[in-house]
Amino acid sequence: MDAQLKELEEEIGKVPLIVQKWAKEDPALKDWVTEMDKHIWKDGKLSRQTKKIIAVCVAAALRDRHAVRAQAAGASNLGVDYDEMEEALRVTFLLAGMPAYTYGRTAIDDFMKK
Repeated sequence: MDAQLKELEEEIGKVPLIVQKWAKEDPALKDWVTEMDKHIWKDGKLSRQTKKIIAVCVAAALRDRHAVRAQAAGASNLGVDYDEMEEALRVTFLLAGMPAYTYGRTAIDDFMKK
């Protein structure tokens, strides 16, 4: 595993399968995506933790089971606590409905300790 993929694994807990495929099939695309990923997630006006909370909520609203679980694991790794995430998911529920809340809640129940 190259240094970029190792860093990505440390950041989010695992390397997505598509990124692993790009590493073999299209290294330039893998490089571009991983550099963009680092740029997006770095602290700025919003902290990385806040960005992860947003990511979990967006993934839940889209009902993307894989993304919501991956982002919840990443949020947990960054120290986002269960109560913060659950409160944000209530906003998601208000705007995107019960299925979105359920997707997010299931993931945080699996990856975060209350």
